[in-house]
Amino acid sequence: MNKRITIVIVTYNGRTDLPECLESVFYQNYPKDLFKVVIIDNNSSDSTVGYLKEEYPQVKLIENKKNVGFAEANNQGYFLAQKDKADYLVLLNQDTIAETNWLLRMVSIAEKDDRVGIVQPKLLLHPEKDLINSYGNSIHYLGFAFCNHYREKDTIGKTEPFELPYASGAAPLIRMSSLKKIEYLFDDRFFMYHEDVDLGWRMRLAGYKVLFDPLSTVYHKYSYSKAKYKFYHMEKNRWAVIFQNYRVLTLILLAPMLLAMELGQVLYSIKNGWFVEKMKGWGWVIGHIPSILSRRVDVQFKIRNKVSDREIMRLFVGSIKFQELKYPLLTYVVNPLMEAYFWVVKKIIFW
Repeated sequence: MNKRITIVIVTYNGRTDLPECLESVFYQNYPKDLFKVVIIDNNSSDSTVGYLKEEYPQVKLIENKKNVGFAEANNQGYFLAQKDKADYLVLLNQDTIAETNWLLRMVSIAEKDDRVGIVQPKLLLHPEKDLINSYGNSIHYLGFAFCNHYREKDTIGKTEPFELPYASGAAPLIRMSSLKKIEYLFDDRFFMYHEDVDLGWRMRLAGYKVLFDPLSTVYHKYSYSKAKYKFYHMEKNRWAVIFQNYRVLTLILLAPMLLAMELGQVLYSIKNGWFVEKMKGWGWVIGHIPSILSRRVDVQFKIRNKVSDREIMRLFVGSIKFQELKYPLLTYVVNPLMEAYFWVVKKIIFW
């Protein structure tokens, strides 16, 4: 195996998590002279930077003077990988611990087929190592995204890689040549959330595969948060993603359900105290219409490689099934209605 890899870790107050993360990286059974670690620090206020300088001088450290967000910081790492002429880019969250064969397995899978743009490993929770964080991710046809089999026992037992609509941004391997085709890594307007959804969608529009490997494993110290700022970023970015990546006819066909869901979202946000964040999200979308349209032109006329929305939606889902979002109204009313609408949409779309 002679492929050069750049591993990018974005940190923000990561002093507690980084020792285990970096130890697992440098214990990989991949040739040490073929991978380089780049850490982008988003203006940490703890001792992260001092620790890295003292304990890991071999790591390339970039110190941002402000928190530029997850998306833009990873893009900085991508530009360094370009300069180093890496064959693959790996993104790794600071709160992860990789098994020893994680890197070698993912590269081996990608090397079997040059149409593979991204490989995602199995993500298990930490310290609950028998529970799943992500066994692949799902995209709902209205733009929502969530982890599959979250907090279920790791007993699924699959051994062969399979296709995904998008890969989690926590620990994917990405073919550098595929990123040239889709023009950029993450949309740096997003700051955080849905940047990996957009990446996977663009990758598939360009004709590449996004794969999940059940036999490469990364442990993730993940916990679901309902912080208000999260809803702001997720909602504004969700709308940007669907406006940029769907064809116009698809957006028209989905409009009734998008409007119905939007009404439900507004009522839900009022009930749960994040209505202001919901409105801020819409304000962001309206204020960024020119840039959304510009990105849309790039996607539809430069990136899309004769891939139809019918093909893209083949891996999408009609229901929202995430353990942390279990409500009777969603389960017994909303999901069945969305499934029925999705069934009709898939019958109609031929473009």
